Amino acid sequence: MPDWLRDALDNGDPLPPTPVLVGRVALAMALGFAVAGVYWACLGRRREDGRTLPTTLVLLTVLIALVTVVIGNSVARAFGLVGALSIVRFRTVVEDTRDTAFVIYAVVVGMAVGAGYAVLAAVGVPAVALAAAVLARLDRPRGRAGGAPATLVVRLGLGHDPDAVLGGVFGKYLADVRLVAAATARQGVALEFTYAARLREPGAAVRLVAELNRTDGVQGVELRQS
Repeated sequence: MPDWLRDALDNGDPLPPTPVLVGRVALAMALGFAVAGVYWACLGRRREDGRTLPTTLVLLTVLIALVTVVIGNSVARAFGLVGALSIVRFRTVVEDTRDTAFVIYAVVVGMAVGAGYAVLAAVGVPAVALAAAVLARLDRPRGRAGGAPATLVVRLGLGHDPDAVLGGVFGKYLADVRLVAAATARQGVALEFTYAARLREPGAAVRLVAELNRTDGVQGVELRQS
């Protein structure tokens, strides 16, 4: 290799040996699949879009491992990467805070592997998996009537109280309902509310949408069942 090319590629801070790097990346990928598998077993199977986040978790684990190797012990490099990555903005609404926990799960595993703490990562993955499995089992409805979980999006005109307008219909058709997001719509002339809900009866979806659509102040309704 020419001297000028070697000088251009050498930053004076040697990386770990190539076999070590390959091993870390391979381990990060394997543990990333493990994290994604835990998510799929605990939460992903219940959702219509449950196949999206597992892919993100695998890629995120590998990328964080690589970033951790690049940073090494350089504080300046760490601040540089923070500044570079701060331009990334995610517009997707996280409907469940447990999804955020799984993202942090992947980040921590990737950092541990990239920093060379493979044993810590190998112990942490099954520990968090056990906790997630126990909590997911406790979260299952027991002896309660209702259909599968659903995501309900309702658009209201400005000036309408969502609790007053929607409360009666929700009480009639929904066993559980929880507001997870709110946003403006139609250039600010309407409000859009996203709810995590569970129908009282599996076949009540059409009746719920029809009655909401007839409700004064409602401009649009969308119901997605898992």
